[in-house]
Amino acid sequence: MTVDNASDSVPSFASKLHTHTHGKVLAAAKHPLDPLTPDELTAATYAVRQYVATKTPIKAVKFILCNLLPPPKRAVLAHLGIPLEPGAKPEEPVPIIRKAEVDLLDVVTGQSHNVVVALKEGQWEVEKITQLPEGVQPQISVQELIECEKIVKSSKLVQDLAAEVGITPDQIFCDGWSIGYDARFPKSRRIQQALVFARFSQHDNLYAHPMDFIPVIDANTGEVLHIDFPPTYQKTAAGKTELSVATTEPPSLQASVAQASARERIPPPKRAFDFLPDLMEKTEEGGFTLRDDVKPLHIVQPEGVSFKMDGNVLEWQNWKMHIAFGHREGVVLSTITYNDHGEIRPLFYQLGLAEMVVPYGAPEHPHPRKFAFDSGEYGIGMMANNLSLGCDCPGCFAAHDGSAVVIDNVICIHEEDAGVLWKHTDYRPGGRSRTVRRRRLVISMVCTLANYEYIWNWHFYQDGTIEIEIRLTGVLQVYVGADNEPNQHGTTVAPNVNAHYHQHIFCYRVDPMVDGLKNTVIESDVLPIEAPTGSKENFAGNGFYSSETRLTSEGGRPYDINKERRWRIVNPQRRHYSSGKEVGYTIGLKGGVAPTLAKDDSWIMKRAPFLRNTLWVCRDVEGEKGSERVYPGGRYMPQTRDTPADSIGNWVKEGQATEGEDIIVYFNIGTTHVPRPEDWPVMPVEHVVATLKPVSFFKVNPSMDVPSTQDHLSTPAQPTQNGTNGSSCHC
Repeated sequence: MTVDNASDSVPSFASKLHTHTHGKVLAAAKHPLDPLTPDELTAATYAVRQYVATKTPIKAVKFILCNLLPPPKRAVLAHLGIPLEPGAKPEEPVPIIRKAEVDLLDVVTGQSHNVVVALKEGQWEVEKITQLPEGVQPQISVQELIECEKIVKSSKLVQDLAAEVGITPDQIFCDGWSIGYDARFPKSRRIQQALVFARFSQHDNLYAHPMDFIPVIDANTGEVLHIDFPPTYQKTAAGKTELSVATTEPPSLQASVAQASARERIPPPKRAFDFLPDLMEKTEEGGFTLRDDVKPLHIVQPEGVSFKMDGNVLEWQNWKMHIAFGHREGVVLSTITYNDHGEIRPLFYQLGLAEMVVPYGAPEHPHPRKFAFDSGEYGIGMMANNLSLGCDCPGCFAAHDGSAVVIDNVICIHEEDAGVLWKHTDYRPGGRSRTVRRRRLVISMVCTLANYEYIWNWHFYQDGTIEIEIRLTGVLQVYVGADNEPNQHGTTVAPNVNAHYHQHIFCYRVDPMVDGLKNTVIESDVLPIEAPTGSKENFAGNGFYSSETRLTSEGGRPYDINKERRWRIVNPQRRHYSSGKEVGYTIGLKGGVAPTLAKDDSWIMKRAPFLRNTLWVCRDVEGEKGSERVYPGGRYMPQTRDTPADSIGNWVKEGQATEGEDIIVYFNIGTTHVPRPEDWPVMPVEHVVATLKPVSFFKVNPSMDVPSTQDHLSTPAQPTQNGTNGSSCHC
């Protein structure tokens, strides 16, 4: 259904969230890309509710999301006075209509709809409402994840299964997960799987007590549809340990029930593995005490910060950018420019997370359903933590009733010391030395996705470098195993607690405007000279060179570590005065390349086609709802079974020209996690890093004007020979 010209109280959410109350009103949008304010969001959803009630047959709605529909790129650049080409004047500004996009569910039929609303003369009006194809599901909301646990806890079937292994109803807890891929259930159902745990006190680490069954629920009807039991291992007559079910193929729903009745149950392990100090004092064998040899370390800025904020626009050390909260992407950075000695040079129109997937490596059903698209299925922004000191950027999203749920301090911005920026010493007698310390600006968000935590950092440096850093921590996703059960696809991190091998792969979207919109990607391989040692071309045998290939048409490219492969985004319209090379920025992936381990025709690759290559280049295409090429796995991810038509592989099929065009670049970074016992009960932070670094972009090192500083509040660990503390070091 496509139509042109087209209230309950808010449920109690997790403690980090609260609704927009107390008459708090945020300022009107100052920038075309400012996210919706809470007042705008509630006004937009109210307009949708009024329209639905009076002009459609829909009887009841559940709002899933409401967010800004970005205006056209060229209109935004004209509004900001950013030219499209080197040396050109900005285009004349055009009127920009503020719009929002809403996804909602018809609660009665389960059908999904997409709505576009526009702000006209101070009122939000529905422009278009479109019924999505049958089976297409918008992302899973925070409320639905919370409701999943309530549905499971109140199920008589679940309670009876728990009682069989000694667990009472009040001890049942679960994490709601997307169903992933399971063709046994109708596409029309809005389905979650529930990973169940026991909990023996209010703050007990429930992940130490996994249960041996997985309910499947319908989030719309509140039903428990089915119970899946992961297979167990048993001893054969020959003394071998084999799967109790000899296949990894999902059984039919009827066969699954029959197998479950013959399966030996495994009770959850009871031993506590707490991570809160007060609980560890009570549960650790031999007691627990915190270290007492850690001296205070204070990071202070007595004169305040060096950056300034004007609404959502940030300026720091020649950098200027717009910062926004995205329900799906988390932190979204836009219209990034650099002040190069008075010349404002555009770098990137937008940077942000496009998609991510966490595939697990155990083939036994139902474990293969565990490959979460944490961005596309849930929304990274929806899971953001409420941060504290120095963090004052709010975010909001829609509750099921259309009201705004606000996370007060969602994005943190701060400066930190980052070691040496550059240094040189003239070792000759009478020579001088100079050391300049490096400072970086950090823009960060922290998200909790059930057991896992992700810390998303954007680092901006004084030499023009941008660094993307993801820090992974939290608790491993675990399942229960019987005594002495083999665990060839994971690590037994504690007795009867198995942690599967898995990967974390993140796809980033780079919308470049390197000195303008007409950009090209160059692939660079570092290769040894083929001529043999002793030859006139390579007598010492040490020669190597860089081989470059221009990517002139849309497509994907693999990473090749043996060739030190890298990619550079350049502007063919401008060259460096000395190197003669086109000005550009290189994408560095050394800190986070993880090969995809799933088969090419696997469920994972069908649903995550962006994994087929490390880097993709495509033309940007503006449609009626802004750029049509935003999410490389497809706009709607929950319950997909085949490669979505609006995914990246289909975008590039025509192979349009990308030489000197308005392009978008996608790249994947990640890590393969083989769990260690040292990752239990909470994982030390793991880092995944990528960089965007200027190459022939600046005339010389752009940080030559950074002053050298010494922190006189710092002292060396040992006094100097004359008994003084001396000065701080430059390490």
